[in-house]
Amino acid sequence: MADQTELAILFADVVGSTKLYELMGDMKARETVARCLDAMTRATERHNGSVIKTMGDEVMATFPGVNDAVEAAAQMQKFISDEVDAEDVPVAIRVGFHFGPVMEEAGDIFGGAVHIANRMSNQAKAAQIVTSGSSVSLMSPDWQASTRQIDLAPLRGTSDEIALYEVLWQQGDNTRMLPTIDWAENTGVRTQRLRLRYRGQEIVVSEQKPNVSIGRSEDSDLVVKDTLISRLHARIEFTRGKFILVDESTNGTCVLLSSGEEHFVRRDSVQIKGEGAIGLGRVPQADSPQAIHFIYEE
Repeated sequence: MADQTELAILFADVVGSTKLYELMGDMKARETVARCLDAMTRATERHNGSVIKTMGDEVMATFPGVNDAVEAAAQMQKFISDEVDAEDVPVAIRVGFHFGPVMEEAGDIFGGAVHIANRMSNQAKAAQIVTSGSSVSLMSPDWQASTRQIDLAPLRGTSDEIALYEVLWQQGDNTRMLPTIDWAENTGVRTQRLRLRYRGQEIVVSEQKPNVSIGRSEDSDLVVKDTLISRLHARIEFTRGKFILVDESTNGTCVLLSSGEEHFVRRDSVQIKGEGAIGLGRVPQADSPQAIHFIYEE
């Protein structure tokens, strides 16, 4: 009889392993994949995890909690980056994980949470870690500060969507070991706000609401409809005393300051300060109804 429990389920696999065999030859590629599997297994065991099975170039593992899973995922990426050298052929892994209820039977696990974890892995790119919004909510504050939402994805067989988050593991220990800072006390700024206005709507990014999503999805905090706009187009985050715009779109985002200074980002980030306008997928015009106007206040 199967037993039900809650676990973090992680999938990790070598990106483009078929191409490795073409470029390296069978023997060298097989050795490289084996080294990747060994690195992923060591990272799993180092952080209280269990390898459930390996499937070709992929590892499936479980962990008692989300923090164990994210630590292991970051360790896997670091091991691959530091240890696996394939001369001129790039070698990378992608990792995805999710925490939820599973059924355990005969050394294997089953259930919807397993499918979601596998979906997270499939959404990840080379050298990337992707997880679900519900898993992020269970992380330590330090790890939560090293994540950002990158997309919304439909759940197969339902009308629901799941928030996808990237874990910024390459920021490394220096980021995660920083003490928690009360910016209001340490910078002498009592209240910092970034006020956004769009078509009669107003939303404020602040310490009380440090993350605001912008896009054409109805789940976005600021919904903007246009053919050039992605479902989750951009986010504005208040972090370490700064307002950062993070673009996650296909067509990019343009920030135009009142001074005339212009910044264009695509799959990148830029600090927002002062006063100006944001254009999703295009350069904003001050009188355009599609421009999102912002002003920094303190």
